[in-house]
Amino acid sequence: MSIRLLSPQLINQIAAGEVVERPASVMKELLENSLDAGASRIDVELEKGGVRILRVRDDGAGIPQQELALALARHATSKIANLDDLERVVTLGFRGEALPSIGAVSRLILTSRTRDAEHAWRIEGDGHGHYSQPQPSSHPPGTSVDVRDLFFNTPARRKFLRSEATEFGHVDGVLRRLALARMDVALHVRHNARGVYALAAAGEQREREQRVAVLLGKEFMAHALYISHAMTGLILRGWIARPVFSRSQPDMQYFYVNGRMVRDKLLAHALKLAYHDVLFHGRQPAYVLYLELDPGRVDVNAHPAKYEVRFRDARLVHDYVFRTVEAALKETMPKAMQEPMPQSTAVPQAASHVRGAYTQQPMALGVAEQLAGYAGLHGDFGAAVDAPPPDRGIPPLGFALAQLHGIYILAASADGLVLVDMHAAHERITYERMKAALQSGQVACQPLLVPMPVHVSEHEAQLAESHQAALAEVGFVVERRGPETLVIREIPLLLNAEDTAQLLRDLLSDINEHGASLRLQAALERVLATRACHTAVRAHRELTLPEMNALLREMERTPRADQCNHGRPTWKHLSLAELDKLFLRGR
Repeated sequence: MSIRLLSPQLINQIAAGEVVERPASVMKELLENSLDAGASRIDVELEKGGVRILRVRDDGAGIPQQELALALARHATSKIANLDDLERVVTLGFRGEALPSIGAVSRLILTSRTRDAEHAWRIEGDGHGHYSQPQPSSHPPGTSVDVRDLFFNTPARRKFLRSEATEFGHVDGVLRRLALARMDVALHVRHNARGVYALAAAGEQREREQRVAVLLGKEFMAHALYISHAMTGLILRGWIARPVFSRSQPDMQYFYVNGRMVRDKLLAHALKLAYHDVLFHGRQPAYVLYLELDPGRVDVNAHPAKYEVRFRDARLVHDYVFRTVEAALKETMPKAMQEPMPQSTAVPQAASHVRGAYTQQPMALGVAEQLAGYAGLHGDFGAAVDAPPPDRGIPPLGFALAQLHGIYILAASADGLVLVDMHAAHERITYERMKAALQSGQVACQPLLVPMPVHVSEHEAQLAESHQAALAEVGFVVERRGPETLVIREIPLLLNAEDTAQLLRDLLSDINEHGASLRLQAALERVLATRACHTAVRAHRELTLPEMNALLREMERTPRADQCNHGRPTWKHLSLAELDKLFLRGR
């Protein structure tokens, strides 16, 4: 068959295959255009999941009459002009393919008016490559794009669309992502003539949190920690959910780089590491995070759909995100549920009863082991037994009242009742102490009686050779014996039961992918977590009041004490209002 040039219509339809997968793809492109045009309000109208009608109207800068036809031509854009612009992209769209690709697979109407124009101009496409001449039209300043009968002219593509509910679900996902990306833009959405969203612009922190609660649910915000941290030209801010609010799927993970929603393996890996010892196995964290950096340090032109990016300093970005989120999660320990009472404030009657309970003799619970034996597991727990002075207020977890079925500690707080899973709490305390001891000293190594040969690729052997000193610092003494052979001479003592050869290969894989590896640290901590679980005070062991209060005080100063090593909560609080509701008080 002879070589021939493709027709412009076929070229556009091929391009549409990359840009337009379903109505959600159209929505993404049109919303990004509206945001790039400086819109402060966007109105969206859909019918049949966006297949029959998908209309986006904004109050942005608008398109001049003489440029309307050009906006529908391939590789025509107002967002970049040269290579320097491409290397420092600050807009969401820049390829110049969206509108012509959409117009090739739908009946498209483009109406726009600039702020200084007397009226708007309108251009219509028939889906077969033919567009009308611009005609005067009525429209406020801004732009409307009306997309009708998506894929009507490509039935093979249309048959792959799913049900109306499924297609709208994908569109809704795009709307959520863009609504979270630009809190300063109002968004109003209707589907089949019914209101879906009416989001006002959110400028204040409280307003932004309200928008997040609308889009992700109040439960997410109830468990969210806000972080804001800057370092060496990098800024990370947003919300991360406490580990007790985890998901079975990664469906509540929103990460933005300079305002662009991305699904980046490097960033996902950094967050997975940050959560690695506070989540139950197989569970997924939830977060809405915004990373800001110099546009010249990130390449957003790495993927046709622009979901993936490439960082100039990948290792720096990875470590920064990991350390920042890990530090925030470290602070998930019991905090005061109200501000400390000033000295001049009288202690409420309930609080004074608490103090009485704290100084009572131990209840007759048939305690099997004495405080000395229990304190031996905790080191300085004895220091936490003495009651604090009256002017210090009630601690966050209150004072112990009793033990329930040898499993739970009941404590009276300043504003209600605290229930503590004593085994889970003690497990976290013991684990954090073991980790601190490990980090404060050198990793204990064990020389192998017979050095272990490991066969790897030549590239992996080169990696091991160049990172030999770094591996030795974490307890792996490795030498290169040939082009594709390594020899392990020493391993960390704690990992003598691990598959050492496979662990080394995984370490090298991480170094190759991310420039560093925390896999060995994770393996060491996994061993410590198992030991902590076995060492922790067992369920059905009865404790005295001083022992229970010692455990509560230690929880209050232990990092990540809100959850055990497996991600389960260690304590719950019931306020007086919640207790009153249970017993119908005040009705």
